[in-house]
Amino acid sequence: MADGGGRRKPGRPSGGTGAREAILEVARARFLARGYEAVTLRSIAQEAGVDPALISYYFGSKRGLFGAAMALVANPAEQIAEVLRGDPATFGPRALRRMLVTWDSAESGPALLGMLRRIAADADSAALVREVLERELIDRVADRIGGPHARQRAMGFCTQMAGIIVTRYLLRVEPIASMPAEEVARLYGPAVRAALQGPPPRRAPARPKAAGTG
Repeated sequence: MADGGGRRKPGRPSGGTGAREAILEVARARFLARGYEAVTLRSIAQEAGVDPALISYYFGSKRGLFGAAMALVANPAEQIAEVLRGDPATFGPRALRRMLVTWDSAESGPALLGMLRRIAADADSAALVREVLERELIDRVADRIGGPHARQRAMGFCTQMAGIIVTRYLLRVEPIASMPAEEVARLYGPAVRAALQGPPPRRAPARPKAAGTG
C-alpha cells in the first residue's frame, strides 16, 4: 500500500496488487479441503505467491485469516479470545453479552447467520467450523478456566451459547427471538455461568444411624 508520495506504507511486506484477495481465495479452498489445523500460513502464502508476512499484516493470525476467508465481519473465535483476557469469574456473562451485541448487529449478524445456514447444509463447512470451535474456542476456554473437568465445562458453556444462537437467530423461537439483548443476558447469564462452574460436588450419602442411638 502506497502513501500519497507513492512510497510503500511502513511495515507492509512486499506483495503485488491483489495479494489480499489471492490469500483469501487460497485460504478458503485449503481450509475447506484440508481442515483448520492441517493448513499452515506458509503453505497458503506459497500457493498464493506472496510473502508469508503479508498474512500477518492483513489478517493478524490464523484465526483472523479464517474469519476473513469465511466472510465474517466479526470472528467469534477472535472475540472469545478478547473476552478471555478479563476476569475468569465473569467470563460467561461477558461472553454472552458480547455474542448478543455481535449477532444483533446489522453489520456482522447477517454474515454470521449465513455461516450458520451454510454449515447446516454443507458437511465440509460443518466439519471445518467444528474443528475451529474445538481448537480456538473450547480448548482456549478450558485452558483459561482450568480446574477439574475444564474441557467438559467449556463444552457446556459452548452448548449454552449455541442453543441461544440457534433459537434466537436461526429458528426465531419466541419469546427469545424478540427479547431485548439485556433481557436475554439477564435471564440466561446464570445458566451460562453455571455451565462454566460445572455441577456442585456430590455429597457423600449420610450414614444410617445405628439401632438404639439418637
